[in-house]
Order: sequence, then structure tokens, then C-alpha cells
Amino acid sequence: MADESAATPKSDPIKNPVGNTAAQKRKQNAVSVGKERREALFRTKRLCRAGVSTDTDIPIDDNDMMIEEEQSILESQTTSAVQELNLAISFQGKGAVQKKVNALRELRRLLSKSEFPPVETAIKSGAIPLLAQCLSFGSQDEQLLEAAWCLTNIAAGKPEETRALLPALPLLIAHIGEKSSVPVAEQCAWALGNVAGEGDELRQVLISQGALLPLAKMMLPNKGSTVRTAAWALSNLIKGPDPKAATELIKVDGVVEAILRHLRKSDDELATEIAWVVVYLSALSTVATTILVKTDLLQLLVQRLSSSNSLQLLIPVLRSLGNLIAGDVYTTNAILVPGHEITDNIIRALSKCLNSEHRVLKKEAAWVLSNIAAGSVAHKQLIYKSEAVPLLLQLLLTAPFDIKKEVAYVVGNVCVAPAEGSGRSTLIFDHLVSFVRSGCVRGFIDLVRSADIEAARLGLQFLELVLRGMPNGEGQKLVEREDGIDAMERFQFHENEDLRNMANQLVDKYFGEDYGVDE
Repeated sequence: MADESAATPKSDPIKNPVGNTAAQKRKQNAVSVGKERREALFRTKRLCRAGVSTDTDIPIDDNDMMIEEEQSILESQTTSAVQELNLAISFQGKGAVQKKVNALRELRRLLSKSEFPPVETAIKSGAIPLLAQCLSFGSQDEQLLEAAWCLTNIAAGKPEETRALLPALPLLIAHIGEKSSVPVAEQCAWALGNVAGEGDELRQVLISQGALLPLAKMMLPNKGSTVRTAAWALSNLIKGPDPKAATELIKVDGVVEAILRHLRKSDDELATEIAWVVVYLSALSTVATTILVKTDLLQLLVQRLSSSNSLQLLIPVLRSLGNLIAGDVYTTNAILVPGHEITDNIIRALSKCLNSEHRVLKKEAAWVLSNIAAGSVAHKQLIYKSEAVPLLLQLLLTAPFDIKKEVAYVVGNVCVAPAEGSGRSTLIFDHLVSFVRSGCVRGFIDLVRSADIEAARLGLQFLELVLRGMPNGEGQKLVEREDGIDAMERFQFHENEDLRNMANQLVDKYFGEDYGVDE
């Protein structure tokens, strides 16, 4: 639906190759960001080893849990543990409840002590229906907690193992309600987060069964561990590609206030999970973006960006900033006003990230800057006069390809004014000349030579600016000196018609028969 599209595309000419598909790209980024979370030491699914915070005296067996055993022995023990659980559930005599708890604890211990727990064996032995039975209403918290813990680690398994939890999902969702104890609700939320992390099909099942609202309510209080688990589960649940869940979440009473409060006051670990929720809200739902940008969220994100050295936190904070700037015109025009303190702080914080030793921070910071640079001439001048410029030029020449490509968008956007109508871009002469004379042409020619179609198009676009805008034929000489003619001529018979025409027209126009005659 129109109100749930992901972004208002930027219209700057240098961004045209991707500007017209900005909304789709932000959705794709949101869907694929799970991979980046793994690179950032996050897991879409999480094995529960130590259990949730609890006031009850439930043994955790810390010294025993990490002991590695032969897989065959572990599987045999797991089969026996499931059989014991079946017998304990059938037992009706004195001490029946404790007998069930002991059987559950043993199964949980086996599912928690190996990096590759015997999930398949547990499922084949019939554990799922037994565990679901142990979640029945009226059961003691200790029993509920152990059963939910077992299901959490089963859900952390392979896709088909996660799908095996389908019969237990309604009970897990029921136990995250307000009538459950905090430890039980948190453990059930952890299990549901693992299920949601498996994929869109299971996310839709969870949403249709009503998981979103109770998880959202778990995020409202100031209970660190519980809020952290709920926020992580929610970020898995709303990650798309359908924006409906993100839009539904932002409309829950108290959610916006909770997001702001946790980002303002929480430690880095909790703030990280909240920031990932913001990533998906801002990537998928314009309703959410419109609401969020009219709060002090941007200021809070910038404060975190400036003050934290946690890579795990900085990644979602950067991504959230980029989404908000790319997705809402109000952000750029009304908030990121040159001369305002927040705007200066954002540029300063992004420059810090460009100078980081972590490549993912450099790439994310460049992406955010490219969206700012796609704004007004004043925004372009703001970046041009900032400490970010020497860092950008250095990265354009020396960084790995993925970073270089994002940096090229920043440099290109800073050099052109927003186009009016369908005419060709208007050069910002001073910016272009300064960048070109600082040696940026070689970086763009590297993009022209790349196999990446989008990057090659971007490189050709910038070469057109150089050839058109540099005075006294300086652009032609620079492009020739950096072997740019050869780079463009490789498109003479290229299968991509757009690139072929762009390159051939540039060569014919600026390096035709008359080129060099005067000399």
C-alpha cells in the first residue's frame, strides 16, 4: 500500500541509477541485514545456555553445560531423556510435578551443552508434543521455564527443526502475556524470536497467531533482560519483506516512548537491540518513519553514535540514521538544517566512523552521507566543508570495492545540484574542480572497470561531469592520463545497452577525431 512504501526516493541526478528504486533498495537492505548482523557478531537465532534472569532457584549446571561429549553418546542420552519425560508426564503418583521438572531439566541440559545440540534426535524421539504438554496452563513456573528453554534451543536448529515447533507456538505466545511470570515470559519470547528468525513464512504464522502485541508490551517496562529479549524477538518478527508488522508495531500504545526511553537511558547491550527494531521500522514502514522523525530519535541516535565505541551498537544506529534520512523528506529539510547543532554533530559523528578501523562502519557512514548529499545545495556544501572530505577521498582511492562504491555516491552527489525537471544535472563547479584536482578521478575509473553494473554506471556518470565541467580541457587530459579512454572503450560491445551508449557517446564526444589536434 502507498502508506507503507519504504522511502521517498532521492532525486539527485548522480543517484538516478538507484534513486528511482530507493524504496525497494531500502526494503532489500532490511531483508538482507540479517547477514550483516551475523558479521557483526549477532545471530538471527540464539542458543540459550545460561537461562534467563529468575528469582526462583532453578539449577543452571554452569560447570556441566559446556562439557563436550561424543555426538553419538549425546544423541543416545537425548533419546533416553525424552523417554523419561514421557514416563514422567504419565506418572500420577506423589512427586509427579518434580519428576516432570527433573526430566525436563535433563533434556534441557542435553540441548544446551553442545555447540551443535541433538535437536534432530529430540524431535524424532517425540519431544515437541511432550514439551507442548508441559506448557499447559496451571503448570508451575519451574516446569514452564524448563519446557520453554528446551523449545528455545530446538528452535535454534535447522529450518525444518524450527518448523517442528508449529504445534507449540500458540502456547508459547500465550505465556508471553501479562499473567505469566517475567522469567517464563522472557524464555517464551526467546523461543519465539528464534522461530521468527527462520523466515517470512513462520513470521506470518506468528503474526497471525497474535505474537506481536504481547511482545511489544514486553518492551515497554524498564526491565533490562526482558526488554532486550523482547526487542530482539520483535526485530526478527517485523523484518519483512511485508511492512504490515512494522506499521502495526509503531501504532502500539507506548512503543515510541519506550524506544526513546531505552535509547536515552539504557546500556549499550539493550540500546543495540532497540536500535535494530528502529532499523526495521524505518526501513519498511513510512508510517513508522514519519512518526519517528518527529521525535528526538535523531538526536538520541547521534548521541549514541558520538559516544559509543561498541561496534554491535554503532552498526544499527548508523543504519537507522540512514533509513530515516533516506526515507523522509521532513528529516532532510526540517531537521538536518545546515548550521543547526544536530546537523553538525551528525557530520562529525559520521566522520568518526569513516576513520574507524571497521570496514562495516566506513561503509554504513558513507551510505548515510550519500543520502545527506542527495539533498539541497546547502547540504552538499555542508559536507564539502567538513572534515569528512579528506577521509572520503582517501577511501575512494584505497578502500575495498563495496566501501569505494558508497563513497563514490557521496562525492558524486556533492558535485551536482538537484536537477529541475528532466534536464541534465547542474554542476557545482567549485566542488567538482576541488575533488578532481585532489585525485578522485582514478577511483571513479576503477568503478568503470568493475563488473558491477551499478558501479560502472556511476563511474561513467562522474566521468561525464569531469569531461563537461573541468576548464580548458583539463578533464580530458586527466581521464586519458588515468587510462579512462581504455576503461570506457571496453563497453563498445557491452551487452548492457545503457552502459554501451553512455560510454560510446563520451568517447565520441570528448575523444573523437579532433581530440588533441590543437596540441
